[in-house]
Amino acid sequence: MVPNKLKILLPLWAVVMAITAVKATADYVRPPARKTLHFPWDPKPSSHPQQVHISLAGENHMRVTWITSDASSPSLVEYGTSPGQYTSKGHGDTTSYSYILYSSGTIHHTVIGPLEHNTVYYYRCGGQGPELHFKTPPAQFPVTFAVAGDLGQTGWTKSTLDHIDLCEYDVHLLPGDLSYADYIQRRWDTFGELVQPLASARPWMVTQGNHEKENIPFFIDGFESYNARWKMPYEESGSSSNLFYSFEVAGAHVVMLGSYTYYDENSDQYNWLKADLSTVDRKKTPWLLALFHVPWYNSNHAHQGEGDEMMQVMEPLLYAAGVDIVFAGHVHAYERSKRVYNGKSDPCGPVHITIGDGGNKEGLANRYKDPSPEWSVFREASFGHGELKIVNSTHAFWSWHRNDDDESVRSDEAWITSFTTTGCVAKEQKEGR
Repeated sequence: MVPNKLKILLPLWAVVMAITAVKATADYVRPPARKTLHFPWDPKPSSHPQQVHISLAGENHMRVTWITSDASSPSLVEYGTSPGQYTSKGHGDTTSYSYILYSSGTIHHTVIGPLEHNTVYYYRCGGQGPELHFKTPPAQFPVTFAVAGDLGQTGWTKSTLDHIDLCEYDVHLLPGDLSYADYIQRRWDTFGELVQPLASARPWMVTQGNHEKENIPFFIDGFESYNARWKMPYEESGSSSNLFYSFEVAGAHVVMLGSYTYYDENSDQYNWLKADLSTVDRKKTPWLLALFHVPWYNSNHAHQGEGDEMMQVMEPLLYAAGVDIVFAGHVHAYERSKRVYNGKSDPCGPVHITIGDGGNKEGLANRYKDPSPEWSVFREASFGHGELKIVNSTHAFWSWHRNDDDESVRSDEAWITSFTTTGCVAKEQKEGR
């Protein structure tokens, strides 16, 4: 009788232990996936501005981008600080592209300014269409960045955008993988429609991911759609490519790098980065941030090791410059590290944050390496967004907000101290690293 009882009890005991282990290691049950959003056809006049978004374009200037079906529509932006009263105007240029059987609309890029800091401007594109408004970032601290990568166009994307809309942020940072068009160009158009309410009201600063490549060997170069639609201030920052650039806002110098363009020591990107970092004045911009798509520190099984080559080449540059925080995407989950360098904790290394959990169609990356590396502080496979509030020249508050059904739940938070208070930057510069 005893052996038979054991045969029955042992499997039951194993099930109980398995359930207990799951509860001990995962206190959050993720909601199910959501479908790709459906965008019904909504015909508009050919000259009607569509897919409006804005981005920073050098000191005190903003680039306004929109699309029209009418190639003769002017690249004109009228703007002012009172509704319906446009006291200034700016003229820009246009571009377009063809992709197999698809032809884009006319893409307008118009830079306006100089603009006042921390000011609401009302504007109209192309001399008609609805009046929109945006708010310029402040000239000094505090300043708040919303951060979310790997967005896509699913129900979770919509939830993430709704939560970001509730955040009192100044600039949106997006470390790659925007539309998930994946060669189907109409999805770039629907993505533009989806993000317009937010992207027309606050500057969106983006860099490319693997889903922006869309190259067809011998026929179409990579990033053609991305470069045509999402023009960033690369020329203003002395870069030769829209795939890497930098900008400054309210005491922060932000470097946007390309994981999918050449980064070896002989590349344009490497030489530009080295030169750009050498110009950073920590008295003017005490905070130094970097963004790129493929994470260098990743304890998820997904995309393991894919950033190693770029890390080997560029990590010493970021370390020597005293970068405070690095944001990446690609892995569809969230993870925050300690200060880290050369594969281990280092008080003079940056904090690495993987935030490729905006709402993509491919789902979450649920499997992590066990045990967790010593440098990993918090990790979770859930959709969500982050908020970085730089309070002053020395302290910033980081929080990650998990999408829990339709509620935004703050699930991770940390105070981060700038290197300007630690002596790390001065030490590294003295050693000539």
